[in-house]
Amino acid sequence: MAENEPCFNKPRYHGVSPALDDAYRLIEAAGVFYGGQLVGTAASVDPKAPAENYADCFVRDFFPVGLILLLENRADVVRSFLHLIMQLRGQQEELEGQQIAPGVMPASFRVQRNDHGEEEVLADFGDRAIGRVAPVDSMMWWSMLLHAYVLYTGDLDFARSPEIQRMLRMILSLCLQSRFEVFPTLLVPDASFMIDRRMGVNGHPIEIQALFNATLRCASLLLPEQGSQWLVDLAQRRRNVLRSYVQQYYWLDMDVLNRIYRFETEMLGVDIENLFNIHPESIPLWVQDWLPDGAGFFVGNLGPGRMDFRFFAQGNLLMLATGMATVAQAQALTSLIEQRWNDLLGRVPMKLVYPAVEGDEWRLITGSDPKNIPWSYHNGGNWPVMIWPLVAATIKAGRMDLAERAWQMVEPRLFADRWPEYYDGRLGRLVGRRANIGQVWSAAGLLLARYFLDEPGLLERLGFDETLDEATESAKE
Repeated sequence: MAENEPCFNKPRYHGVSPALDDAYRLIEAAGVFYGGQLVGTAASVDPKAPAENYADCFVRDFFPVGLILLLENRADVVRSFLHLIMQLRGQQEELEGQQIAPGVMPASFRVQRNDHGEEEVLADFGDRAIGRVAPVDSMMWWSMLLHAYVLYTGDLDFARSPEIQRMLRMILSLCLQSRFEVFPTLLVPDASFMIDRRMGVNGHPIEIQALFNATLRCASLLLPEQGSQWLVDLAQRRRNVLRSYVQQYYWLDMDVLNRIYRFETEMLGVDIENLFNIHPESIPLWVQDWLPDGAGFFVGNLGPGRMDFRFFAQGNLLMLATGMATVAQAQALTSLIEQRWNDLLGRVPMKLVYPAVEGDEWRLITGSDPKNIPWSYHNGGNWPVMIWPLVAATIKAGRMDLAERAWQMVEPRLFADRWPEYYDGRLGRLVGRRANIGQVWSAAGLLLARYFLDEPGLLERLGFDETLDEATESAKE
């Protein structure tokens, strides 16, 4: 494919609205080419972006773009992206006596010219990132996109290629390896996912658990005859335990809050109520007044002696979108979104974290991070890209009205503000002080949400609620 050839031949929403036309234009302008082929999109086309790596193609950022390309009959681009990311795994640098575990994928890559004028691809495994954070979630977003690609296109031959099979075994082996853990959840360091700065989420954040579940689904793609049946069985068992565990222990509503408030502590044994030794005194004052009757959400983090009561949007929305929540939990969560609309969505769906940490708590948790001041960036800022998981989640919960309301609110705003990365303030009324303009996944999020609104069945076709078991079995026959 030539560099000047458009990635969208006849885009579905061309001419429907100025905002959607501009979203297509922005994605086109962000194209990253290698060997004359489109292999990804840059994070931002803002020429004044403060960080150099916004010109990189991030695995996490490309996910909504990749789904749009599938829907626009450009599966070839998605396949090229998946293959390239897999090949880049070999670029990780080794420290003396230490190596990143096999299966970890780069956070991003860039295409550049070397001293001889030749094209080369340079991957970033966190060794160049601000704070040197490990991109734990990259392999998970890659797995989700692979799952969607195979389910939507039926291209099982690609999934069965030796390279993909080897990559899947590495990812699943890394996620399922034995650790010093008694929980089925996945332990990760702080700043290892979308919140890639210090925000006190070290441990078992809800977003990682939702992505972990989606990654385990890809065990369905492994060929048992290559000695992978044990990994398939282990992934399925872990997934079953993970789902019930998160549903039971991460869920918070007023009934659960009342039980926690009356917990006894320092309890020994197996059949005890206060399994994690949560002290009632650790319940923040804001929770009891903010959480409505009949509503609920999944807490941000859980571990020994610790329950993080903050609302983390990405994790909660993915729990609904991927079918990890029960029907009752889905209804309660959408009820919370509806009743606390101004707090969680404001003028731009939606806040990454609620509430923001402030004062001494902000200084202690964030290290006085000037970008993560209260109600900005990861600390209570509003992120337009959240529109696509919000729409997916509310559609899955049967609340199309909330999905449409959110989309109608954000469409004119994003276009008028030239696609900011995030917004500041309690209601998200201010364009982020340090936000990039021309942020590609802000445009892709809006576009993808429109596809879902007009054709809700796409959620199933892209694998948000299904495994590949049936597709794999039918192909074997």
